[in-house]
Amino acid sequence: MEEITAAARARTTTQGLDSVQGLSAAARELTSAQGLTSAQVAGAPRNDVPRRSSRSLSAILRANVFTLFNLVIGVLWALILIFGEWQDSMFGLVIVANALIGIVQELRAKRTLDKLAVINEAPVRVRRDGTEQLVEPRQVVLGDLILLGSGDRLLVDGEVIESDGLEVDESLLTGEADPVAKQPGDPVLSGSFAVAGAGAFVATKVGTDAYAVRLAEEASKFHLAHSELREGVANFIRYLTWLVIPIGVLLIFSQLANSTDFRTAITGAVAGIVTMIPEGLVLMTSIAFAVGVIRLARHKCLVQELPAVEGLARVDVLCLDKTGTLTAGGMDLDQVLPVGDDQPVDAALAALAHLDHRPNTTAQALQTRYPAPEDSWTATETVPFSSARKWSGADFGEHGAWVLGAPDVLLDGGDCYDRAADLAATGARVLVLCRTDRLTSPEDTRSTPTNPEPTTPRNTDPATPEDAEPTPPRDTRPLPDGIEPVALVTLKQSVRPDARETLRYFAQQGVTVKIISGDNPAAVSAIATSLGVPGGERSLDARTLPHDRDELGELLDSHTVFGRVSPRQKREFVAALRARGHTVAMTGDGVNDVLALKDADLGIAMGAGSPATKAVAQVVLLDNKFATLPHVVGEGRRVLANIERVANLFLAKTFYAIVLSLVVGVAGMMFPFAPRHSTLTNALTIGIPALFLALAPTFERSEPGFVRRVLRFAVPAGVLCAAAVLLSFWAAHSEDSTLVEDQTAAVIALFLTTWWVLVLIARPLNWGRIVLVGSMAALFAIALALPFVRELFALRPQDLGSNLTAVGISIVAAAAISAAVKVAGTLRT
Repeated sequence: MEEITAAARARTTTQGLDSVQGLSAAARELTSAQGLTSAQVAGAPRNDVPRRSSRSLSAILRANVFTLFNLVIGVLWALILIFGEWQDSMFGLVIVANALIGIVQELRAKRTLDKLAVINEAPVRVRRDGTEQLVEPRQVVLGDLILLGSGDRLLVDGEVIESDGLEVDESLLTGEADPVAKQPGDPVLSGSFAVAGAGAFVATKVGTDAYAVRLAEEASKFHLAHSELREGVANFIRYLTWLVIPIGVLLIFSQLANSTDFRTAITGAVAGIVTMIPEGLVLMTSIAFAVGVIRLARHKCLVQELPAVEGLARVDVLCLDKTGTLTAGGMDLDQVLPVGDDQPVDAALAALAHLDHRPNTTAQALQTRYPAPEDSWTATETVPFSSARKWSGADFGEHGAWVLGAPDVLLDGGDCYDRAADLAATGARVLVLCRTDRLTSPEDTRSTPTNPEPTTPRNTDPATPEDAEPTPPRDTRPLPDGIEPVALVTLKQSVRPDARETLRYFAQQGVTVKIISGDNPAAVSAIATSLGVPGGERSLDARTLPHDRDELGELLDSHTVFGRVSPRQKREFVAALRARGHTVAMTGDGVNDVLALKDADLGIAMGAGSPATKAVAQVVLLDNKFATLPHVVGEGRRVLANIERVANLFLAKTFYAIVLSLVVGVAGMMFPFAPRHSTLTNALTIGIPALFLALAPTFERSEPGFVRRVLRFAVPAGVLCAAAVLLSFWAAHSEDSTLVEDQTAAVIALFLTTWWVLVLIARPLNWGRIVLVGSMAALFAIALALPFVRELFALRPQDLGSNLTAVGISIVAAAAISAAVKVAGTLRT
């Protein structure tokens, strides 16, 4: 923390302000009043930072060209070109195809991500030449006067110049959850966000000099995040690299010792080594991710980190914030119901509604009814609204002090409280307007953290004992003294028309929904019940919940609807659910959702949400449509299920190649097929089908254990395929047969067994997949029938007896593979 403070206090200024040590008092006064001039902006360094949603063209080229597999295949390709026949070098085209396909797909994804990222970037309010302007984040310059409101993200470091109850949450940098009140002269850090009040600060560090960018520069760039899928693929590659080297040496030695023809020996050795390499696995994984991003973009969904697509598939709990997700973001003022003697209710509401220059949705609804305050109502002291406090207020001098907020926070029982509860049970948002003796002083605000838990929490859930031990108050800001309710205010929220159907989709797909909100539990319950959410009629007041993670997790598993949830508790909810083995997605649009979004396995923000919310989420729904979420989850499931299918294909090939190479090397026999044979069978049973399977639709939810499942399928399938090939090669050999004829029988067995593996992996078979596997069999038959194709791939199926024997062996092997798969239980039918 000392380093953070030191970094934040190391201030610089613009070239136009002519100071390198910091802002002088005169410069601060000038900047506070006018901001920079156009001339100063033109000569100042800009806030140029890399977008995390994409990487540079050079990085894409390096990642797709300079790979370990390309190096190995390139060396083997060169050996065949030097010592073998050109037909056996066709496998080298895989390098070109892999690189081109990978580069093209990632460039498409990059363009899509960059376009959506620009749309997602919230403009920054600055004061220049004495006027407020909206500029792009990259157009912010050193020395700019940046204006802040609740929910704004701080993009650069700076020093506060103006503060109107400004509170900043720095938890993403420091880990401290309590907001920090900021006064003029205080430092602010990039990566934090405003949670209450308003203010302005001068940018002292921009671009890569800003604290958050320096702290997480690597994480801010495009990267493939840690995941079971990518870790599993990386482990496969790592282990295979170590296996290929010794097995390759053994194979080369055996082929040289067994053949008088050096060219034939090299060709056989290369055939075994090339087949061991799952050269297309990484490519297909990258393509699946990239295409997933592009498909989601069509639904106006920005995936800010490509591997977040994997997280979409694993989600089994979805936490929804009611406001802005189940209901539309805006609200309309419904009723103003006086509850006391004759009081200036309308004048007080009008004055409170216009306190904040950046009004929230509640203030906007009040402003529609009360377009301007009375001139005499001038605030001498204010307390801005925050999600933690759940109330705001102001002292209007001779008109007295007034507060507006949640009834169950400001009131402690009574007729007005009961009436508010009845109104909330209808689903309306209810606020209470109160007069009070005085507001808490600004000094108290700075010294006492803010959290709304009352000392006597109320219980709205009949399943929870009334005498349960109340949650002890934490970070409680003192409420104003002498609160007297004056009026109840109700606001209407419209339920999204697509909410019911979307919730039904998640129920069908086995995704448990948790509705959490800062609103009154009765109001949240009414909305949930109207949408047909199971258990929606029973809500829990979050202020009654325990802090013990295990106890909290049990309540979260048994209940669906939670009200009066504080920002801190949303974070605790996510942690408790994850501790119980759930993969948690969290949606939100307000600044109170930031911490929970950051901690969730998958954070999903609404496009109309606060800049801070969109900055920490991995997925942003740019069109604010709740109905987009099924597409999001469905795309993730498609990507992971299909990558697992593709991995089964490639690794089955790898394991039969390893077995063949070991047996051939130890037995000292010739390799049963040439590189061109491998090119043909791999293209028809792996390469072409994998491209289609990687992009096919599916609705299977991904389960943990990717590596284990793939190995349980690929190892027995690979071993049985190798056994069929060796038996067919051995059965075909005789004094009268040639090596090419023996290899042809082995190739027939290789195709038939690996084609059957493809059939098993493609299940459940629909018309599209039947056409796919059928066309691959037809193409192989054509290859055997056409003379010029037979010549190209060195196939001589003249020995009918050997070929029929190979077919019989393949049928037995296919039955054995089916039995092994059924016993292992690795594939769903």
